[in-house]
Amino acid sequence: MSPADPASRRLPGAIWALGFVSLLMDVSSEMIHSLLPVFMVATLGVSMVTVGLIEGAAEATALMVKVFSGALSDWWGRRKPLAVLGYGLGALSKPLFALATTTGWLVTARLMDRVGKGIRGAPRDALVADIAPPEQRGAAFGLRQSLDTVGAFLGPVLAIALMLLWANDFRAVFWVAVIPAVLCVVLLVVGVREPERAPGAARTNPIRRENLRRLGGGYWWVVALGAIFTLARFSEAFLVLRLQQDGLALAWTPLVLIVMNVVFAAGAYPLGKLSDRVSHHRLLAAGLVVLIAADALLAWRGHGPVAWAGVALWGLHMAMTQGLLAAMVAHHAPADLRGTAFGMFNLVSGVALLLASGMAGLLWDQLGPRATFAAGMGFGALALAGVLWRAATTPRAPKPDLPQG
Repeated sequence: MSPADPASRRLPGAIWALGFVSLLMDVSSEMIHSLLPVFMVATLGVSMVTVGLIEGAAEATALMVKVFSGALSDWWGRRKPLAVLGYGLGALSKPLFALATTTGWLVTARLMDRVGKGIRGAPRDALVADIAPPEQRGAAFGLRQSLDTVGAFLGPVLAIALMLLWANDFRAVFWVAVIPAVLCVVLLVVGVREPERAPGAARTNPIRRENLRRLGGGYWWVVALGAIFTLARFSEAFLVLRLQQDGLALAWTPLVLIVMNVVFAAGAYPLGKLSDRVSHHRLLAAGLVVLIAADALLAWRGHGPVAWAGVALWGLHMAMTQGLLAAMVAHHAPADLRGTAFGMFNLVSGVALLLASGMAGLLWDQLGPRATFAAGMGFGALALAGVLWRAATTPRAPKPDLPQG
């Protein structure tokens, strides 16, 4: 590949800054979230169904809020202020986890944190698409996801170290998590410059019927596929609980998310670059095969090498598909509707996540963990069938799913 090749160009510095913003917030969030399922069950005494509903409602709230913040960013023509607001709200929620003594406090903190995530999510993703050259979008989303995921395993590493140092003091660990959250907001404010809106660009309501029709059938196919992906991949809280209830020591439970996120972080950027050059359908299909294999291993065993291999494959699936789905949304959406497009995508995925996590908890309580992961296999197989059908019925092009220059 020659230096003049667009794929060999360096990504803009603002993409790197947004990646490190995500890294810092994920360090903070995962220090808490890697311990939160066990904290809820062991300290607050909630049931598995309640864990599933809280996790599902929290994540679904974040994803559903994105549709409004995304549409607002399109109408306003500004994305960074909404991102700052969302990250700021997430930072303000962190002390509430340390102060929580009842389920009500915990739900308040979790929802506040996820509302912040919802406000920032679609504008931030649209900002990545605005800044990155079209031929590098897969790499840009992969890099942001990779740095985000580095934070997602550094957080649990710190949680383990502090739990061992402070004799399983959950609340002390939660207080430390406040620090990287504050640093994240500072970096976003000073380190990212938003591209200027085109002079004379008219403001229109992005969720009017005629604007939604402009998104097109290809975009709505990606939305439907993302929903089925979400049904197949419920909250990672159930990975933690699968190994913890099969004998993993309390202080070591964050290791589950560390293993998953090490694989995720290592693969997201190179696989994102790969998605700029190969068929999206083939890469999605391969990712689903990996997810089905992960569910099969975790249904079979909750301990030993088999279970850890399942956790690692779960992370590989995330690396293969998450940045790719974001790049596909950006490709199919008009530039002036990108915020709305990401918001709609995540609204549908949010509803699917609420259903998936509630169902996972119910199956776990009624039939055991094997049933939870077997259901994930079934939805994964359904998504795989959809991808293969789409690949077979979509006309071949010189560069599938890539912008044509």
